[in-house]
Amino acid sequence: MNLVLLGYPGSGKGTQAKALAAKRGFTHISTGDLFREEISKNTDLGTRVKGYISQGKLVPDGVVLDVIENRIKTLKGNILFDGFPRTVEQAEGLERMLEKYSMQTDGVLFFEVNEKEVAKRISARRFCAKCGAIYNVLSSPPKTENKCDSCASPLSTREDDRQEVVLKRIEVYKDLTSPLVSYYRTQGVFHVIDASLGQDEVYAQIEKAVESKAGY
Repeated sequence: MNLVLLGYPGSGKGTQAKALAAKRGFTHISTGDLFREEISKNTDLGTRVKGYISQGKLVPDGVVLDVIENRIKTLKGNILFDGFPRTVEQAEGLERMLEKYSMQTDGVLFFEVNEKEVAKRISARRFCAKCGAIYNVLSSPPKTENKCDSCASPLSTREDDRQEVVLKRIEVYKDLTSPLVSYYRTQGVFHVIDASLGQDEVYAQIEKAVESKAGY
């Protein structure tokens, strides 16, 4: 089973994807993680990606699709796509790509939450540049303020989590990726997850959808 997780940045997709991957054996593919890896390695692709992200813009479809294909071509399925696709064109490209490797999209989970909550969640995120640990000062803060629990390094705010960039990302999402909801509704694979609830309650909805394929 291959699943696509849709929703605003900060809607909880990444947290739930990691939980589902750990419990169900899915491979979690996050474009954000792949891009940050390229940026940290200072590759040509990473430099290009950083330019778009720092301005709150979407990375062009061609670049995204190349990065994704390099990752999935060695897999046999059971993939969670987190943060991809973001446009109808990317969704169509994903279907062609999956078909090429004898796979398909089996379910789409849409994480529904209001914009104000999204902005609050994102602005509260912190990360450790040394070990990669992620925190949220509102919902999952470190034990010691601004210090990583694992390695005691100081925590930072990602450039794309700054308030002005967050607001831009929300507008970009509304303008360019909201049509994905309409697109996937017509595919018969769409299911809404109430992401305003607590993490355990959200995960229970996901488990129910996966087990019964309700709405698919």
